[in-house]
Amino acid sequence: MVEWIITPGLTDYRLAESWMERRAQAIAEQQADECIWLLEHPALYTAGTSAKSDDLIDAQQFPVYQTRRGGQYTYHGPGQRVAYTLLDVGKRGRDVRQFVKQLEAWVIATLAEFNVDGEIRDGRVGVWVPRPEKPRSPSGVVAEDKIAAIGIRLRKWVSFHGLSINVGPDLQHFSGIVPCGIADHGVTSLVDLGLPVAMPDLDSALRKTFTPIFGDTPVDTAWKDYSDPQLTPL
Repeated sequence: MVEWIITPGLTDYRLAESWMERRAQAIAEQQADECIWLLEHPALYTAGTSAKSDDLIDAQQFPVYQTRRGGQYTYHGPGQRVAYTLLDVGKRGRDVRQFVKQLEAWVIATLAEFNVDGEIRDGRVGVWVPRPEKPRSPSGVVAEDKIAAIGIRLRKWVSFHGLSINVGPDLQHFSGIVPCGIADHGVTSLVDLGLPVAMPDLDSALRKTFTPIFGDTPVDTAWKDYSDPQLTPL
C-alpha cells in the first residue's frame, strides 16, 4: 500500500526533512508503508548537491537551505505543490534512471489532465511547457518554460524528496536563483498558463495518474490529512 498524506498550510522545511529521514528509514526496515506526501512550504530556496554558488543571485530574498537531494537551486513556496515520494526503489527494479523517468511521466500525465503538454529535454531536468506565444530565440527556437522540478535522494534504495509542480506561486520569487542552473529559460505555472487550477484539483490529478505509472492503486483509507507532520505516525 502506498499511503497518501496531505498536509494543509505551510510546512517548515527542516521539519519536513526530518520527517522524511525517519519515514525512509522505517520503510527500509519494513516498519512503514511507502507514501506520497503532498504539502506546501513557506517561500525558500534549497541547494542540492550540484548547486553552484553563482546561481544564488539574491541570498537575502528568502532563507536558503542546504540539502542532500540531487540537483541544484530550487524555489519552494505557497502556490507550489510539493510531492515528496517515499518509495522503495529497491523492490521497484533498482533502476534509478527508470524511476526518475517514472516521476517525469507522472508529472506529464498529471499536466495532461488540464490539457497542458508537458515535455522533457535532454540535459535539462524537470518538465517543460512550450510557449509559442512568446518571442522565439534568435535562432528561431520556440520559447519554453519550466513548470515542474525533480530532485531525489536514495537511502537503502528508498527514495525521498521528490518533485514540485507550479500551480500558482509568485513567479517573481524565482528571480533570486538560477532555477536548476538553467539561465536561458523561464518558469511558468498552471495559473500563468491561464488555468485557474486549485490545489485540490492538482492533488486529484496526481492521485488519478499515479497508478498507470507506478502500478500501485491507492485506497481511500490511505488518503489522509495530517495538520502537523510531527504527529504523523510512521
